[in-house]
Order: sequence, then C-alpha cells, then structure tokens
Amino acid sequence: MIWYHILSPDTEKWVTLVVITVTFAFILYRRFNIAYASLAAAVLLVLVGITNPVEAFLKSVNWDVLAIYWGYGMLAIAFRESKIPAWIANRVLVRVKKEKYALLFLCVLAMVLSSFMANPVVVIMLAPLAIEITTKVKASLLIYLIAIAISSNVVTTVTMIADPPAIILASATGMDFLDFYWFQSKVSLGTLSIMGALVALLTLLFQFRRLNKQVIITKEMIKVSFTPLVLFVLSILALAFVPWKHLDAWNHPGLVGLTLGSVSLVISKRWAKDMLREFDWNSIFFLIGIFIVIATTDNVGLLKDFSAWLGHSSLGSPTIYLAVFIWGSVCLSSFIDNVPYTMLMIPVCAEVAHTLGINPFPLYFGMLVGTGIGGNITPVGATANVLACGMLEKRGYKVNLSKYLALAVPFSVSAVLIVHVLLELVWL
Repeated sequence: MIWYHILSPDTEKWVTLVVITVTFAFILYRRFNIAYASLAAAVLLVLVGITNPVEAFLKSVNWDVLAIYWGYGMLAIAFRESKIPAWIANRVLVRVKKEKYALLFLCVLAMVLSSFMANPVVVIMLAPLAIEITTKVKASLLIYLIAIAISSNVVTTVTMIADPPAIILASATGMDFLDFYWFQSKVSLGTLSIMGALVALLTLLFQFRRLNKQVIITKEMIKVSFTPLVLFVLSILALAFVPWKHLDAWNHPGLVGLTLGSVSLVISKRWAKDMLREFDWNSIFFLIGIFIVIATTDNVGLLKDFSAWLGHSSLGSPTIYLAVFIWGSVCLSSFIDNVPYTMLMIPVCAEVAHTLGINPFPLYFGMLVGTGIGGNITPVGATANVLACGMLEKRGYKVNLSKYLALAVPFSVSAVLIVHVLLELVWL
C-alpha cells in the first residue's frame, strides 16, 4: 500500500525517537493506561506518514504471539476453574508436617504453574492456600505471598509460553518449544533457567529454616476436571512437534493458540462470559501498539544506529557485553515493562552480535533472563508482585521495603547469576 510521506528520512528518525521516548515515559510513569499510550503512539506514527496502516497492522504486529498469549490465557482460567491445582496442593500439603516445607511446596507449585500460565493468575490461585496455612499456624502472611509472587516470576524463561517476552523471542528467532531446552547442540534457555530456579529455591530454603511450626491440613474431597490438562498437553505437543517452519503459508503457531482458546471457552461454557471478561485484554491492545512502535523504530534505522554505536563502543569483549545485557536488563526491568523492553532489545542484541562477530543467542538469552527476573527486585517490578502486595495491604499488612528486598534480592540475583555463569561457559 502506497502511503504519503511528508517528512524527510532524517526528520522521520527524530520524530520516531521523540515518540518512542514519550511512549516509554508514559509506560514508566504508569498513571495512565499503558495500552492507550502504545496505541496512541502507533496511530501518530501512521498519521504523520512514517509507517502505513497495512504495514503497521499486518506486518508489524505479530499476530501469532497475540494468539498464543490469548489461547493460554483462556486455558489458564479454565485450568483454575478445573480445581486441579487445588487438588494437587491439598494432596501434598496433608503429608507435609513442617511450615517451611509447606511454604517451599507452594513456591515450587507457583514455579511449575507459572511456567505455563500468567503469573497473576497463579498468585490468585495459590493465595487462599497461603492464607489457610498462615491462619492455622498463626504466621505472617507477608512472607508467604511475597515468596509465591517472586517464585512465579523466576520462571518466565523456563518455557516458550511462560511469559510474553519468551513468546516474542521464540517468534522473532524461529525457536520452537523444544528449542528452549536443546538448541544449536547446547543446553538452551529453558534448561539454564530451570537450573537458575533450583538455585533460587535453595536461597528460600535457607531463609525458611526457622519456620518449624507444625502444619495440619485436612484432606478435602475436591471434584476436578482433567479436560484442561489434556488440552494443555495436546497444545504443547502441537507446538513442539508440528514442523511449523516447513508449512509455508501455514507457518503460524498462533493457530494453536486460537484453537486452544476457542476449545477452552467451549468446554467451560458455564463461565465462558466470565473468562472473556476476566482475560487481560489490556495487554493485547498494549502489545498491538508497541509492536507497531518498535517495528517503526527499526524501519527508520534508529535501532541499527544505536546497535552500531553500542557495538563499536569501548566495552571490549563479548564477556563484558553479555554482563551488560544481563545486569542492565535486571536493573531496567525492575521499573520498565519487560514487553516493550524485550521487543526493543532483540534487534539490538542481533546487531551487536553481528558487529562483534559472535552468535546472538547468548545475548538474547541473557537479556531475556535479566528482564524476566529483574522485575522481582522491586515490589512494583512485576504484576504478580503488585497483586501480592495489594492483597497484603487489604489485610492490614504494611509491605516493608527492607523485608521485601531481604527475600527477593538473594532469590533473584542467585537465579540470574547461575544463568550468567552457564551462558559464559556454554555459549561464549
């Protein structure tokens, strides 16, 4: 589609730079709906002629990512309503005798569930169990909900579908579900992330060492439906084993997401309206806008200019660049939304790797781990943390920053550190 151009190429660069800077400022400020900010920026870039509507909505927006996100979002709600997590938790907790092991089990369950569904849903799912245990043993709910929230955030790169940035990376690089575990004849991002999560769990076990009260949980008869679990398994098999790269026009893994979401609504028809109402549509609209903004930023050459500058800086070796990408992402994602940051940094990582003459995947992986786990560093760095803190405040708890940091920082830093070391040893 031919679209008008009223600005020179250099002016388009400057206008795009101003637009993306203001957009990120609004996202960081968070006093307005961030979906409005990204969509307004996208519309503005179209109206001033820097990008055209067809390219913006058909080429710039990755509809496969959105479809997978929607499908697994629908499944997550159906999975919660199936009572499977509550059934598993009850069956395990009746056998646990000490408080520290009960809390550790909730953290492990949060990790497992968050590897396949949205973190806020997991916090909502497990909060009643945490409240029940703390009521029975007369313990503080604060450590329980914070531990569950940060545990749900530490696994954002364990699977391809754990979090939108993981889906975005997979789509941008052509990785499939199994590539997250073994890729280019090396252990891959998901495997490294599992190792990091296990090390993080050890820090929790150390911090829970004095929680030795007896826990008595009564076995409950919980009626469950295993249909969502069957759907989940089938969808993973489809993502992992269907040769999407060889299907030409049908190379759209998003079809799995669309099918999964639609079937989830059908099998959960009693609460289908509630599922559609509860789904995070705001994130979908935010993603549409930010896809267009980042693609336009790339098309006008801003990302290439920034990457070239960064690649020719005085940082020196790939080892230093890897450290900068990892720990810089940890710091930035503690207050910047990880979705636009990931979309911005993927082409930057690629250009820097090209300049250095190295494989881009260690930079991709390091950046993604840093931005995924870095949200744990502050109580407002991830939605799950905000939700957990809100639950605590509603129950009269004051979320003390020092107490939060004492639990979250060793947990998160240890996970990132082990992945950093392994990336250096295996990939560089």
